[in-house]
Amino acid sequence: MTAPGSRPGDNSWVQGAVEHALAPSYQAHTATLRGVVRQRLVTRALLAHLPTPPGRILDVGGGEGTQAAALARLGYEVTICDPDPAMLRQADERLSAGDAAVRDRITLVCGDGHDAASLVGGGWDGVLCHGVLMYLTDPAALLRVLAEVTGAGGVISVVGKNGTALALRAGLQGRWHDTLSLLDEEPHAAGTATEIGNLGVRSRGDDPRQIQDLLAAAGTEPLAWYGIRMFTAHLGDTPPGPDLDTVVEAEWRAGERDPYRGVARLFHLIHQRRP
Repeated sequence: MTAPGSRPGDNSWVQGAVEHALAPSYQAHTATLRGVVRQRLVTRALLAHLPTPPGRILDVGGGEGTQAAALARLGYEVTICDPDPAMLRQADERLSAGDAAVRDRITLVCGDGHDAASLVGGGWDGVLCHGVLMYLTDPAALLRVLAEVTGAGGVISVVGKNGTALALRAGLQGRWHDTLSLLDEEPHAAGTATEIGNLGVRSRGDDPRQIQDLLAAAGTEPLAWYGIRMFTAHLGDTPPGPDLDTVVEAEWRAGERDPYRGVARLFHLIHQRRP
């Protein structure tokens, strides 16, 4: 989830993220109900659209490797390209402590997402970019790179913060001043709005329709749009409970359809590279 599309000096939000030590904070977040729901929903959607394993998957901004490990367990060969050495060290430690066969299917590359073509080449069967756009001032350049390194007919998966519904979580949590501020900032025209997110770092939300348009302009066609966390985004650090499977199923069914996906905390767009 680190922001690989940014370069030093380009984005003060990313610098702030580094100063706040994102690696341990993100690891803690992934263990919450919100974090588990997100990962399970994303994996479920990917398996509906990725080619069957084995296949070559590039995870741009893959951080500490949660998504990469889920795919490697299924037989995919996954490369994580991330600019944060701390995140990659955490990924290596976490993966090395687990199944050796899974670790052997994952390659770690330290580098900026804008440089993916020179760092890891092209022709990938699937390219993932999850939780990255929210830390960039302008996502268009990185989206073009994602399309460039994806092979013809390959799948591109983008998860971002839904800028059209940022106020919903604050309202459900009873943070009324924040709710009013976010309502004033929602991207009625510009397409973006900002807030302090889960990890204490300022991040941006996007209108998913505008991200779809940018991906289409980069040479892709839309396959699916899912909403992530309609019902659980406001629950803070609540841990998963015995009803986790039921919660995930409810989120999945709602995230496939309107009007629910329109108010989801996150959007998950899946596109295909044109031949």
